[in-house]
Amino acid sequence: MTDEHGPEQAAAGFREVYGAEPAGVWAAPGRVNLIGEHTDYNDGFVMPLALPHTCLAAAAPRTDGVLRLHSAGAPGGVVELRVAELAPVAGAATGGDRGGWAAYPAGVVWALREAGLLAGAAAAGGADLHYESTVPTGAGLSSSAALEVATATALNELYGLGLDPQRLARLCQRAENVFVGVPCGIMDQMASACCTEGHALFLDTRDLTQRQVPFDLAARGLRLLVVDTRVKHALGDGAYAGRRAACESAARTLQVRALRDVPIEELDAALARLARAGADETVVRRVRHVVTEDHRVEQVIGRLDAGDIRSIGPLLTAGHASCRDDFEVSCAELDLVVESANEAGALGARMTGGGFGGSAIVLVAEADAEAVSKAVTEAFGGAGHRAPRIFPAVPSAGARRL
Repeated sequence: MTDEHGPEQAAAGFREVYGAEPAGVWAAPGRVNLIGEHTDYNDGFVMPLALPHTCLAAAAPRTDGVLRLHSAGAPGGVVELRVAELAPVAGAATGGDRGGWAAYPAGVVWALREAGLLAGAAAAGGADLHYESTVPTGAGLSSSAALEVATATALNELYGLGLDPQRLARLCQRAENVFVGVPCGIMDQMASACCTEGHALFLDTRDLTQRQVPFDLAARGLRLLVVDTRVKHALGDGAYAGRRAACESAARTLQVRALRDVPIEELDAALARLARAGADETVVRRVRHVVTEDHRVEQVIGRLDAGDIRSIGPLLTAGHASCRDDFEVSCAELDLVVESANEAGALGARMTGGGFGGSAIVLVAEADAEAVSKAVTEAFGGAGHRAPRIFPAVPSAGARRL
């Protein structure tokens, strides 16, 4: 699977929809998270890498305050809104087949306006945008963040806003949190905006300090496979919010700013304190996942800095077990990927993203990639599941103009 949509196709789509030339075409990628799941909203550590699969935004400014949005991948035609009237309720008001996706770019424009960035000509301007995307939707690969970041990157240049990638990512997160109503952390937007080719992004989600960590799989004879299970279980959104609330409640009980502030050496004492305070076993497990997952990120960083990519495999698998058993965000299909891949000789595997479906990643020796992929596909067939979609995760560039 490759990013077969190019800027020429996006520009042609813009011309067909709007009858004019776009001012440019901008791209923002999807992502996989190597390690550090459900840690970002706990002020913790994450390590995503950008995929070659991107959302492309062909865009042109307007002078009448109208925002027009069109996606080649969504039914329903052009969604037309007024910039001055955008409000969080618009995320619901534009509901249905069109509003589901249109709320994300509309939210970005709202966030820019609310931050006082759409002043002067930009305030009255609006824009026409046409989107083409190769980021699989519903696969846990941040297709929504790619859509947000592509929009913000285009408008940043169209209106000379001067936003750096970090500020741009934070505004996109605000759009998703407040306008769309999804309580996501900052990782997805930061990955889409800030990743660089050939690297994984080590991000401290508390202060947004970041480091590009070399991740040259080919030089080590390795490959990182993405296995899109092609399933998304409906309980995901509400369950995500519930887990976030449980983590925040536990932090208050432990009198720390966030679970990131519980050192691994003090984990047992913290869990005992929660139990004494009347926290149920579910909350105890949630805390154990977050604290041990942050520690796994730090362990992976140490091994990558030492040039030993191969040895991170067991840490990936341990992370999956923690997501499955302590945070309970896995599902039968994701567990089957990890089990069948490891049995077939993978170095390690884990779910990636929010869970309840979506994708897993599998670290393999390049020579074993085909056999492991076949074993996973056969396991899915034997279980009566649809064949998964499998492709390599090639560390790629973040948002940019094409």
